[in-house]
Amino acid sequence: MTAERTEQSTFTAAGLEARGREALERAVAHLLSQQDPDGWWRGLMETNVTMDAEDLMMRQFLGIRTETATQAAARWIRSKQRDDGSWANFRGGPADPSTTAEAYIALRLAGDPPDATHMRRARDVVLDHGGLERTRVFTRFWLALFGQWRWEDLPALPPEMVFMPPWMPLNLYYFACWARQTVAPLTVLGALRPRKDLGVKVDELRSGRPVPRGRSVFDGLDAALRVYERRPLRRLRENAVRRMVGWIIERQEADGSWGGIQPPWVYSLMALHAAGYPLDHPVLSRGLAGWDRFTVREDGPDGPVRWIEACQSPVWDTALALVALGDAGVDAGHPALARASRWLLGEEIRVRGDWAVRRPGTPAGGWAFEFDNDHYPDIDDTAEVVLALRKWSSSGADSRSVDAAAKRATWWVLGMQSKDGGWAAFDADNTSRLVARLPFSDFGAVTDPPSADVTAHVLEMLAREVLGGTSAAQRGLRWLLDAQEDDGSWFGRWGANHVYGTGAAVPALVAMGIGPDAAPVRRAVDWLTRHQNADGGWGEDMRSYTDPGWVGRGESTPSQTAWALLALHAAGESGSPAATRGIEWLLDHQRDDGGWDENRFTGTGFPGDFYLDYRLYRIVFPITALGRILNAPAPPPTRDHAVPHTRPRAEVHDHDVEDGGDSKW
Repeated sequence: MTAERTEQSTFTAAGLEARGREALERAVAHLLSQQDPDGWWRGLMETNVTMDAEDLMMRQFLGIRTETATQAAARWIRSKQRDDGSWANFRGGPADPSTTAEAYIALRLAGDPPDATHMRRARDVVLDHGGLERTRVFTRFWLALFGQWRWEDLPALPPEMVFMPPWMPLNLYYFACWARQTVAPLTVLGALRPRKDLGVKVDELRSGRPVPRGRSVFDGLDAALRVYERRPLRRLRENAVRRMVGWIIERQEADGSWGGIQPPWVYSLMALHAAGYPLDHPVLSRGLAGWDRFTVREDGPDGPVRWIEACQSPVWDTALALVALGDAGVDAGHPALARASRWLLGEEIRVRGDWAVRRPGTPAGGWAFEFDNDHYPDIDDTAEVVLALRKWSSSGADSRSVDAAAKRATWWVLGMQSKDGGWAAFDADNTSRLVARLPFSDFGAVTDPPSADVTAHVLEMLAREVLGGTSAAQRGLRWLLDAQEDDGSWFGRWGANHVYGTGAAVPALVAMGIGPDAAPVRRAVDWLTRHQNADGGWGEDMRSYTDPGWVGRGESTPSQTAWALLALHAAGESGSPAATRGIEWLLDHQRDDGGWDENRFTGTGFPGDFYLDYRLYRIVFPITALGRILNAPAPPPTRDHAVPHTRPRAEVHDHDVEDGGDSKW
């Protein structure tokens, strides 16, 4: 049974307005204090200790590891070990054998003896899970770089794939942008097969069991490629390595990174060095200098610690902060908004990147996630930036500049619509199921299909730009309605998980004209109400990506509680008992300085494999939720509102869209 619509729909009716406004004022002051003088916001982003272990191994490979850096990283890694000896991929998660193995190797580099208590416990975890033989391919790839795993026993990744045209199956562009940039340097390393000295042996992590082999046609293909790897065509191989090295260098960003993310960055540095590029070559020196910006140095209880951010999110964080401050009622002429808006306008991307391979007729526009990632703007950030820039008036930056940038961004986003009507993060129609079945692809998501959260953000943007009635927007709306789960929620690709997806989808549906009383919205409200925690908040554990029993379940967090409140507000439920209890949870858990603590990861990199702690989420989303509930009237009931007719996504044909754009606009 769906929840009945609550007629009480104002925050004041709950008797919380005074507390709410005081909490909002403190939160806004806290957020404003975090702004950089140049105008941007950036919260630190913590992941798991593989970032830090692989940083040390990369430095060992390049010959630049220092004792000071090693010991600082080791202190951080030790601080994340649990009582059972394991390391996990997210706080409170299950033991991960690959993460534990890499942490163990890093601590061996730091001089921790294998018979130390914490090392014995870690070794037992790895062995209990099957030893190194059951770790992911990435872990064994690192071992091969140091002569502690046979290259012949790794899945084949021939650099000759650089010659494959984009229409051919399993070419580089079949992979998502993050996987594509990672695969490219790995093919070079796999072809050159360098062998460096690790300085320690880790044979004690071996179980002696055989590495499991599959029996699919893709395993047969891998076996055939490994036969070729034994005696590749010399001239073809040399040309392939040369071409792949050029492909890698062409995609280095202005800050020295590759994609602004850790995996392609470290592998590209090692691949180029293995290919003969000295450390003082401009490409490598720029890459290593940029890497330092991703290194966080802090004081720890036992001395300085050092850890690595897998990526950074200044554009995303700044857009979210602007939206939050706008919803909180901060005056449009506030200098912080003007600085942030000018900075965002300066980050617009006007060059063509890898996305143009599938959308050659689409004009450039939009924004990326990081400081410098011009090759890979992303649709989610672009939608959020346009919404953010529209939050302030001409008293900030030049309104004509905003109009022009928003128009370019909208054209680009429309051009990036996938054929099924949805939107993905970085590419259009990057949906191949083949690459995920390759033996190599065991490290997480390797394609970039449309998702409910990104599609929802795009629809909000299109509605704000008065383009909700275009055929592209209506196709996206049909896609989003079709994507609703049977239980009434939406899957969250880039945030945890169904709470995030539902928190994005409901405001988008309402913005697109779906009334709060429409069946999809009522089903979502019912799902949120049923999954509210006893303490009044909402939370969802990362295990929900792999275990349905965890869907909608988890320790309450500020960001996830705010996502649920955003959906309830859009559904006209701001004064409902569920919303009131959620508001009270936020107010009761606010710190004196206006912020909130969040002890769980709520950001998603690869569902089921890689997660993130966006440290700004715990402040921007509660501000947005409280601001909307306090300052914006709830949508009026529109009973018997017609929901657009939906059709199976398989019935959306290629001729429905040309380059993803909308010819009627």
